[in-house]
Amino acid sequence: MKYTLFALGLVLGLSAPAIAQEAILYDYDGTFEDATFAVEDAIVSKGLVIDYRSYTGDMLERTRKDVGSDVVLFDHADVFLFCSAVVSRQVMEADPMNIVHCPYSIFVADQNGKVTIGHRDYPEGPMQLVEDLLGEIASEAISF
Repeated sequence: MKYTLFALGLVLGLSAPAIAQEAILYDYDGTFEDATFAVEDAIVSKGLVIDYRSYTGDMLERTRKDVGSDVVLFDHADVFLFCSAVVSRQVMEADPMNIVHCPYSIFVADQNGKVTIGHRDYPEGPMQLVEDLLGEIASEAISF
């Protein structure tokens, strides 16, 4: 089931101004490890290549005390970055400045045993092609 809420760009692994941004979230009925495997499998099964896997939760935990915080944000959180040549070409032919959205990302987060898969909610228009692709990947992962 998907929910929409605001999440900070950091949670999505993006370099963005400190403003709230909508995300589309999917509850995952299983472990974090199973969810990350399912997301990775769903991305690869679409013929896409994962450019980078960011271990965002590990970084946040590792640096927590260094930045003077005692707040544990996630038990685990990873972000998968990838692109689609076909979809990217479509959205950038519509507007070359859609490059700002590339690469695309899907995250998996575990907070107190609740595992969530999510991605950005993109603006209306051509970027809905990207949102559809990410939704297909997330849906395939939660049904894995």
